[in-house]
Amino acid sequence: MAYRLYGDLGSGAFSAEAALAEIGAPYAFELVSLEKNEQKEPRFLSLNPSGKIPALRLPEGEIVTESLAILLTLADHFPQSGLLPPRAGPQRATAYRWLAFMASEIYPFVEIVDYPQRFAAEGSAADALREKARNRVRERLLLLERVMAGPTVLAGGFSLLDIYAAMFSRWSVGKEWRRAHLPRLTALADAVSRRPAIAPVWSRHFGQ
Repeated sequence: MAYRLYGDLGSGAFSAEAALAEIGAPYAFELVSLEKNEQKEPRFLSLNPSGKIPALRLPEGEIVTESLAILLTLADHFPQSGLLPPRAGPQRATAYRWLAFMASEIYPFVEIVDYPQRFAAEGSAADALREKARNRVRERLLLLERVMAGPTVLAGGFSLLDIYAAMFSRWSVGKEWRRAHLPRLTALADAVSRRPAIAPVWSRHFGQ
């Protein structure tokens, strides 16, 4: 049986789809359009009452939401994939640390950049909030840039963290700023985009 991933192109569904592709797991992608607010329709709310994408239906029928939970679930289902370092080792702890950092310290501010009117009155208040949130995303990515072990986030080589970091580097901060201030993350994203299994997924979500 196949996995079924619900999400939109260019959204957090990228990380889940990239992981599925890298693993080689059979899956189907079901488009849930953010532009059309389909994530708020009853059909999707029956899967995730919070109305947020992505969501993943496991072959057993269970629904997993939250992109980080999806990534960790896939790593558990496919331990031979090497998407995470060995259990209970120091690199595993480091992986959890920075995955949690990205999910908790970057993701919430991306929502504010994209939808400031959810948090402040439209107009100058929303515009000011967007810029504060954008600066926070930039600060967090600069920190991640500094702690990278080399061409990958972890010293042991490619992992889920590279997929996650590559995705976050594409959002909110602006192309020119990214190129000027995040050379290592930019190079990492380029490398992720060229991985044979992930390349077509990257192209669908982010273009060339």
